[in-house]
Amino acid sequence: MSATTGSDSEAGSDPVRLTAWMRGRVQGVGMRWWVRSRALELGLVGTATNLDDGRVEVVAQGRREACEALLAALRSEGTPGLVTGVTERWDVARGGVAGFSER
Repeated sequence: MSATTGSDSEAGSDPVRLTAWMRGRVQGVGMRWWVRSRALELGLVGTATNLDDGRVEVVAQGRREACEALLAALRSEGTPGLVTGVTERWDVARGGVAGFSER
């Protein structure tokens, strides 16, 4: 696929935005650090944030395949703590995001 022909877009590699909310015992267990590490390994940008209701919100942008791999990792048994559920929302990527931060 040549970057000059636009065929990357046709192959489904346009950047996407994944927002995922993790439920369970997900705060105070190193979850945000763990998510950040996985996201950076996959070349994603975004944030992992503790919410007041006890969930962790993950916003990740990048290749769809990389976001799907992160989502699979969030749902895996290899996460810190105890994840009882993950809700996801997909959207088009937005500009102005660099790196991956924990909040």
